[in-house]
Amino acid sequence: MQDDAQRSLEECLEDSLDGLKKVAWIRKVAAIADEHGHFQSCGHRHFGALVEQGDTLLVTFETMQGAQANPDGGRPLGWDFVLEYGWSHLGLFSDGDTWFRDRHVYGYFDRLVDDGFFEEFETVIFYGAGPAGYAAAAFSVAAPGARVVVLQPQATLDPRVTEWDDRFTDMRRTDFTNRYGYAPDMLDAAHSAHVIYDPAETLDSMHAALFTRSNVAKHRMRFFGAALQGDLQKMGILAPLLEKVAQDTLTTHSFADMHRARRDYGGYLRNLLGTLDARDRPYLAAMLCRNVTSRMNVPRFRRRLEALEKAEAEGKVKLPPSRKDG
Repeated sequence: MQDDAQRSLEECLEDSLDGLKKVAWIRKVAAIADEHGHFQSCGHRHFGALVEQGDTLLVTFETMQGAQANPDGGRPLGWDFVLEYGWSHLGLFSDGDTWFRDRHVYGYFDRLVDDGFFEEFETVIFYGAGPAGYAAAAFSVAAPGARVVVLQPQATLDPRVTEWDDRFTDMRRTDFTNRYGYAPDMLDAAHSAHVIYDPAETLDSMHAALFTRSNVAKHRMRFFGAALQGDLQKMGILAPLLEKVAQDTLTTHSFADMHRARRDYGGYLRNLLGTLDARDRPYLAAMLCRNVTSRMNVPRFRRRLEALEKAEAEGKVKLPPSRKDG
């Protein structure tokens, strides 16, 4: 009977939600959550959906729109971890970027705490990116001892603290000072937290600095930009990264090992070449193009290398000697 229930859960989660309108998508998620966990509306713009299976709980925060755009069937991000690792998943969803600053969301977490919900799991991981990264850090205080992974999170949008961040001025009237407010302080009870960001993104880097705590590790993804979740997914290392967090084995060195996947990732390589060209570094650009074209068939890099070599022949730039020149 248990095997039948397991197959039923897997079949439900493997169903594609691609192409569903928002209301139909919510109803589908709600039906699956009601059958295998619980579904809870949290006001007009938020809801929580639990799929319960294993003793590791992944708590993710994401927008409904982001989940619907998931290329893997338009499913919530965490369902892949239920299928692959047998984890449980609690997804918190918002209609647009709200930073989950809503009293109904506070009340939902209060009820989970009162019910001892998080205590039922051996390992709890909170995850989110950008505004959802803020929320993952802020609400992790509801589960002392949790592990937290946040990509380019905001610490707060309280203008008295981060008036230098001019990206989200429409949120400045939102209260970030009451419950679950200042995200870095909410990490004090966490077992560990990992903040991942591109240091070249100035505002993201400034927010990351506010997360400096003894239990917080920072991991830098230089030359990636401001959409790190998509990059990690395309490189195939988001799931292994969260698995290492669950096993408590994510370190600076293990992250660096996984991060080597960038050497074969077109998005990173294009950004790096663009940066070198913008900084007028033809010597380094040629080295990069030669490395890439020796390993991969990338016409853009081959054309750029040919242009650089032509410029060298005309005496305009100085390049490193190629291997064929000895």
